[in-house]
Amino acid sequence: MAPAASRLRAEARLGTLPRRALSRYLLLLRLYPVLTKAATSGILSALGNFLAQMMEKKRKKENSQSLDVSGPLRYAVYGFFFTGPLSHFFYLFMEHWIPPEVPLAGLKRLLLDRLIFAPAFLMLFFLIMNFLEGKDASAFATKMRGGFWPALKMNWKVWTPVQFINVNYVPLQFRVLFANLVALFWYAYLASLGK
Repeated sequence: MAPAASRLRAEARLGTLPRRALSRYLLLLRLYPVLTKAATSGILSALGNFLAQMMEKKRKKENSQSLDVSGPLRYAVYGFFFTGPLSHFFYLFMEHWIPPEVPLAGLKRLLLDRLIFAPAFLMLFFLIMNFLEGKDASAFATKMRGGFWPALKMNWKVWTPVQFINVNYVPLQFRVLFANLVALFWYAYLASLGK
């Protein structure tokens, strides 16, 4: 009987782990909102690049265990210093500038995000990645000419429904996290453009 009781206690503790993690995250979010969102963005961005590398290896049927560590590091830097903080302040600005009571607030928020923020943020992504990869201005111009428009069109396809839900139904404090979870796959797509 003792091993069964011990196993039940262990399973009960395992069930509390997600609750404790969520509780800790909410506390950090309340105490340090920008830093928490920056750290979350950095971690999930790096994980997105890692997933992209794994998918690429699987697609090429490579059995090599080596990964390009610099890719996840670049994405972590971008997520920590740019995605997290900029998204935090953009969502705050949007909430202040287009409060929910404004007629057609959902549509206005979506248009602001899709037509202003998305292109600017995508261009910033290409610029920062170009810099972090040690490439020059001509490489950035080439990347913009060849990759910006296809990436922006894909951004509009993927992110428009996501952002409609995010800016209209997700509580303000969770919008960056919600976007980061979707961005796991988005960054995997963007990383595949660099190949």
